[in-house]
Amino acid sequence: LCPPAGCRTMSAAEDAEWLQWVTKQFGSIAGEDKEINLEEFKTALQVKESFFAERFFTLFDSDRSGTISLEELLKALSLLVHGNETDKLRFLFQVYDVDGKMMKNRLICIFLNKVARQHGYPLGIQVLASPLGFSSGSIDPDELCMVLRWCLRESAIALPEERLGDLTLALFEAADKDHSGSITFEELREELQGFPEVMENLTISAASWLKPPPPMERSHRPRYLTRAYWHNHRSKLAFLGGYTALNLLLFALAALRHAGLSGWVVVARGCGQCLNFNCSFLAVLMLRRCLTWLRATPVAKVLPLDQHVIFHQLVGYVVLALAAVHTGAHVANFSRLARQDGRHALAEYLLSARHGVGGLGGTASQTGLVLQGLLVTMLAFSSPCVRRSGHFEVFYWTHLSYISVWTLLILHGPHFWKWFAVPGCLFALEKVVGLAWRRAGGLRIVEVNLLPSKVTHLVIERPQFFHYKPGDYVYLNIPAIATYEWHPFTISSAPEQQETLWLHIRSLGQWTNKLYEYFQQPESPSPEPKPLSRSLREKRFQRWVQVGVSTGLGETHRLCSIKCYIDGPYGTPTRRIFTSEHAVLIGAGIGITPFASILQSIMYRYRRRKQSCPSCHYSWWEDLRDEEMTLRKVDFIWINRDQKHFEWFVSLLTKLEMEQAEQEPGEQFLEMHMYMTSALSKNDMKAIGLQMALDLLAAKEQRDSITGLRTRTQPGRPDWSKVFGKVAEEKKGKVQVFFCGSPVLAKVIRAHCEHFGFRFFKENF
Repeated sequence: LCPPAGCRTMSAAEDAEWLQWVTKQFGSIAGEDKEINLEEFKTALQVKESFFAERFFTLFDSDRSGTISLEELLKALSLLVHGNETDKLRFLFQVYDVDGKMMKNRLICIFLNKVARQHGYPLGIQVLASPLGFSSGSIDPDELCMVLRWCLRESAIALPEERLGDLTLALFEAADKDHSGSITFEELREELQGFPEVMENLTISAASWLKPPPPMERSHRPRYLTRAYWHNHRSKLAFLGGYTALNLLLFALAALRHAGLSGWVVVARGCGQCLNFNCSFLAVLMLRRCLTWLRATPVAKVLPLDQHVIFHQLVGYVVLALAAVHTGAHVANFSRLARQDGRHALAEYLLSARHGVGGLGGTASQTGLVLQGLLVTMLAFSSPCVRRSGHFEVFYWTHLSYISVWTLLILHGPHFWKWFAVPGCLFALEKVVGLAWRRAGGLRIVEVNLLPSKVTHLVIERPQFFHYKPGDYVYLNIPAIATYEWHPFTISSAPEQQETLWLHIRSLGQWTNKLYEYFQQPESPSPEPKPLSRSLREKRFQRWVQVGVSTGLGETHRLCSIKCYIDGPYGTPTRRIFTSEHAVLIGAGIGITPFASILQSIMYRYRRRKQSCPSCHYSWWEDLRDEEMTLRKVDFIWINRDQKHFEWFVSLLTKLEMEQAEQEPGEQFLEMHMYMTSALSKNDMKAIGLQMALDLLAAKEQRDSITGLRTRTQPGRPDWSKVFGKVAEEKKGKVQVFFCGSPVLAKVIRAHCEHFGFRFFKENF
């Protein structure tokens, strides 16, 4: 249980507030009997069976009555919150000192005390022990092994039984200073002193349900008013300012041109002129090939090309709002005319073609109502709740109505074609080029690997003239899954890999789930593959067999020949990485895919730097920076929920570590940081022993027990202030942070980047 303001000393007012909060929480859990039993304790901790919940309960229950009173709870928690380092270490020692005989005596005491209470006798049966629980005074190997096994369960880490033995032995040998066969309290304290971060943050999180509400902090200036925010968003803000000003100018010019007409007509004409621009601009924002080409020009430093999808969505909302006002103004005007005329109802103005109303043959009213319905439908099915609920195909098919929208706009507005001529031609040209490229020759999926957490790794033939940059993405179509659907996926292989393309696809929607299930089925006979496919299959067969034997995952591998089409490549913000000086790459889960390509490309470029003397065979490495890559340092951070997710790219990362160890034996150019969020952090009392054991074993074997990498996997979530603080201290040049993952985490990282003055870039599809 952390104090309200972290690990600092609480003031008298904070202490009183904390005690009041604890008392309130205790009352809501204990009920009428004002006692908390073991089951209520577990329920409060939201666990069904927990070794540590039982240990904490035992230590809190000082009178061995089988229940915890408010007095006992406050006494124990006060020791943990206000106690000194020795008090907290002694509590930790007693958690680990699980003595079988003492536990049996405890159960007998609890039973006898219950009997005595029922008959009105005083509670006098006790077991001699320390104030907080039972202790035999030392921890033997069996006790340590039991605790570490439960530590692994609490952290959702699965290790073979022999690895558990290795962890136990590593920690026991380090702590048992006198080689007596058991660990005393003094020996444990001496060993813990070698882990200063544990000593500084020693706390208990088992009673997190008793944490008081965070104290009210003084309101800070909104983030968007800070200088760092404006610096990091200057291109986007300038673009938004210009976009807003242009719309206001168009509205004003159209309104002035029709100033002599009804006010409703003035509003309608102003909105109509803005719609001419915005409906054409929507097409410009989705010219992916043109935008990819612009990324390689100086324009990329001025325009926010990375946010083109976000701006497309924004302009879509603006179009719907303008269309609603435009339609509403016209309806109001027609209602006014109907009242003045008296011969025609409002329905006739809206549903009948009338000369002078506008549009082809006077059909502006009818085409306008249809356009309004189409726009509402497109917006409704483009919402995140539809796209992320596994119904992407609904969004895809309704979004294709943009063809009908543009056609109706040409029929509806007399001047729309002037605005749409250039963007429409470019859009049509991109579609024709894409269609020709897709259908020029079908490609083949030659290998499939089904990875943990339903990730499908596809190996696809690489077309002869297919050139891309690290981090680019393509649209993929597999007729066997869905004939007409195209979905974007990042290329996870490096451009230097000539024969094949890699795609790692996480099963999150209907199409991706269907893809995974398709390759789960027993392999069916496929048509004879093309020569290239056959040669690739034969060339790589032995390697796959070796991988399958070594990893035990042979059943998840399949050599195949499945027809597919790709459209692209298209650029992303990660193209900026090689022009950075110090790049920080942050991938959350499957968000590692663009960085997998980048990391491989970096190592390919490293290999090209190697030079050797033909006479003496002395080898050296040229200066890293060149025209293509100005990088001085790369920090790669991968955050995963659990252990299995690391299996997606662990073989690739192992290879990168080995190559760098050969090329850069001193200071590391590429530094990796692995985080596992399901694992309990080092400042959690339940995980201290496990993390110490993992550190000791990693130092001994030079590899991490969780991933097998040399890089130690850190438990919990990154402390971004410390991470970015360390990056700033290195002073390797201008820092740029690249992120691919959840939007929620993106906001957190963006805020920290603004605090440290780093540029932040996020992948957007």
